Amino acid sequence: MRVAIEAASLALSSGGLARYTGELSLALAHGFPDDEFYLISDQPFPMPADSPPNLMRGGTPRNAAERRWWLWGIAREVGRLGAQLVHGPDFSVPYIPRRPSVLTLHDLSPWMEPGWQHGAGRVKRRTPVLLEWGIATMIVTPSESVRKQAIERFRLNPSRIVTVPEAAAPWFRPVERRPGTPYFLFVGTVEPRKNVLSLIEAWREVRRRHAVDLVVAGRRRADFPPLAEEPGLRVIGEIPDERLPHLYSNALALVYPSLYEGFGLPVLEAMQCGACVIASRAVAEAAGDAAIYAGTVEEMAAAMRGVIENPEWAAERRARGQERAGEFTWERTARMTREVYEEARRRFGD
Repeated sequence: MRVAIEAASLALSSGGLARYTGELSLALAHGFPDDEFYLISDQPFPMPADSPPNLMRGGTPRNAAERRWWLWGIAREVGRLGAQLVHGPDFSVPYIPRRPSVLTLHDLSPWMEPGWQHGAGRVKRRTPVLLEWGIATMIVTPSESVRKQAIERFRLNPSRIVTVPEAAAPWFRPVERRPGTPYFLFVGTVEPRKNVLSLIEAWREVRRRHAVDLVVAGRRRADFPPLAEEPGLRVIGEIPDERLPHLYSNALALVYPSLYEGFGLPVLEAMQCGACVIASRAVAEAAGDAAIYAGTVEEMAAAMRGVIENPEWAAERRARGQERAGEFTWERTARMTREVYEEARRRFGD
């Protein structure tokens, strides 16, 4: 099979969309060496590191008409490549359905709270049309909860939409712990949906009795105000991927209090690095029974104090987390996605 994968999300410097597109394309190429996979976009993007020979860069728009990428450009480039299917891993597929397509719907946050997706106006308008009009042949979601939400909201035939869980990349592994000030950790885009202000409030309560820092790692979205400086709060911003295993491995716990998630990839990344995880139930499908669930400020503070004051309990949670993370692999994600590709080819034109 020859597949074109839209790769604009690889131009993002961090975040789940870039991780998903990069890790999935690598796993597909490694897992199916007889297939060919082309990454295409109307903007520059880096190829995933150590791409195998069957994962290649496709072309870009060749004229003004093709710069209208989703209407004309992508379809023409897919045709030039001779691809049999196109995968849109970021809420979209070509507007004109000339060949089978698969759309990944990561979550429904653009259609929920208005303040959650500041710059998602185009997705809010475009994606429902692609789903409800059947332009996307098949749809992939990372969790069963998102699948059920999508079926209800967009009135989809359940057979068109398939849950394919994600995974932590294989390079997330425990590293040697280093001495230093103990800290709790948040990793993710700093935006309203992630509930970071409640986390800071809970940490302040814990810090009244324990000398512990809070590290906030991730890109701050433009619509979220800068976090005020205060002792013990380390806002380190966006960091290179190679630093993440160290951050996860040395943290007392990753605290992930998001109000809503499609999956919650940082939770599995932290668990795979041997970190304890405190999280909201928004990530329950990813974390299973390995996380310590806390929703309110009071619950978060109590869980954080428990990790500090009961090291044996925390160690048991870390071990359980590593076991949970081991249940998810990109190889499995690629295999399940490839099955969706085959189903899209069977269904196209029916």
